[in-house]
Amino acid sequence: MPKSKKRNGRGRQHGAVQPFSDEDASIETLSHCSSFSDSTSVAEEGGEAEDTAQEDFQYKLKVYIDCTVDKSAKTRQGALDGLKTAMATKILYEFLLERRMTVTDSIERCLKKGKGEEQRAAASLACLLCIQLGSGIESEEVFKTLKPIFKTILNDGTANIQARQACATSLGLCTLVAEDDILDVYATMECFESLFTCSYMRKDGSRPSLSPQATQLHTNALLSWALLLTICSASHITAIIHKHLAKLPRLLESEDVNMRIAAGETIALLFELARDVNPEFDCEDWEPLCSKLNALATDCNKHRAKTDKRKQRSVFRDVLKAVEEGDFQTETIRFGTERMVIDSWVRKRTYDAFREFVGSGMNYHLQANEFIRDVFGLGPPVLIDSAALKAMKSSRLERHLYNAAAFKARTKARNKFRDKRVDVGEF
Repeated sequence: MPKSKKRNGRGRQHGAVQPFSDEDASIETLSHCSSFSDSTSVAEEGGEAEDTAQEDFQYKLKVYIDCTVDKSAKTRQGALDGLKTAMATKILYEFLLERRMTVTDSIERCLKKGKGEEQRAAASLACLLCIQLGSGIESEEVFKTLKPIFKTILNDGTANIQARQACATSLGLCTLVAEDDILDVYATMECFESLFTCSYMRKDGSRPSLSPQATQLHTNALLSWALLLTICSASHITAIIHKHLAKLPRLLESEDVNMRIAAGETIALLFELARDVNPEFDCEDWEPLCSKLNALATDCNKHRAKTDKRKQRSVFRDVLKAVEEGDFQTETIRFGTERMVIDSWVRKRTYDAFREFVGSGMNYHLQANEFIRDVFGLGPPVLIDSAALKAMKSSRLERHLYNAAAFKARTKARNKFRDKRVDVGEF
């Protein structure tokens, strides 16, 4: 991330501090439980079990790394998927720090010589490697090796479309994490602009003829561009608003629901950033834009799938409130004994970008990954033993009463926005 160039000194801390994990059989849990044993012999057995499990796990990772250069494409694919799963669900800073260039070389080879799914898996693995290493010199070294390859594949119209889609997403997050020069961030944003602007509706009202795969590529490029907007300077944001805010609403006419949603969320993000720069910000085409957003928030066109319409209406209600009133529908993320509030479009875009790669491991990374905790301002990881966690858990009755009250409140809130006439005639 261009905000910091200092060497990452988190290795020592990762080795000493591991937050509580819900997996009772995990290495981390074994290490915590052993320290609370009443019997010395039991503690010793727990320590031995921990060491054995750690050695087995690291051996498996080494096998995966070796298999990424296997002659068989199927073996390479399996190895990449295995490494991805491990990095998404564990903190492997110490292990990867020693082998980062070996893993980087494997990713580079798979991106250059692999095809389709293998390139896609390699691009995702590059992101996970940067997330594990954090924002520092180590991840910068990895990114400097892989960035030219990402851009080559992304700009190559003859390359596999799935590989291009994956590179569009991975290049955005890797730039956020590991790029050390803000000017290079702007150059990468221009690369994304050259893609998603091809989906703009033309001035004469005609739509460009694009395949669904090409539209998905442009959608990924737009989302990565929006992610990098969150770290731009105020002057650059102002320039972006003048250049793109009047044109982005053209993407709302796309036939692809994912493109429409990505465009809507990007517009909301731009309005939020514009008001941060200038509280008196005013958009010239504000009324036509609000009318278009309102139409999408109440869309009942029969030629669109019902699931797409539900998803679209939900998103565009929030986008409309953001544009009209500057409001954001807050969301609370709970992990372990902590919680984090998503209270802005900037925070939402950042959270969604990380979650796309770590998936179900996001809560664990929010607990344990110092870099991600720093991004969201959560402070150092909190160490909690199993006995303390058990004492803090509410009873079954308390949880039942809380869930019942939350369900009632949620139903009341949703009923305010529901128009029962919208679904008439759609069956």
